[in-house]
Amino acid sequence: MFKLDAQLEADTLLLGHFPLCQVRLMKDAQYPWVILVPARAQVKEIFHLSESDQNQLIKESSYVSEKLADAFEADSMNVAALGNQVAQLHVHHVVRKETDACWPKPIWGASPIQPYSDEALEAMTARLSSMFAEHFVEAPNLSTPDELY
Repeated sequence: MFKLDAQLEADTLLLGHFPLCQVRLMKDAQYPWVILVPARAQVKEIFHLSESDQNQLIKESSYVSEKLADAFEADSMNVAALGNQVAQLHVHHVVRKETDACWPKPIWGASPIQPYSDEALEAMTARLSSMFAEHFVEAPNLSTPDELY
């Protein structure tokens, strides 16, 4: 059965569900940063997904990247599936601008996370939820381990 990694749970906020992935906001106010987590049990790498799930992940990832790039006027979108610290498959989508603190270097480990204020978190959550709402689906029934969607 799918269970979200405890570190992802602590570091992110659930925005909604796409057909394959949970859509989560990284709680770092330095960047618009969305993480997709395929709701599949014991998946560490993209190649562990079925072919149809791989295709769905690409669709969902491309959609998130395009929406974020347009909405936040990205100079670049950093999209990465890193499993070094959290083994559960998750795909980062980070809006990068030439004016951000560590441009053009990677963001990982460059500076401590800056939490959102309550007001800013509420505003970002509302903005992203509204942006992605047309593709959100109902939450999966996690009591059925074989087929989540």
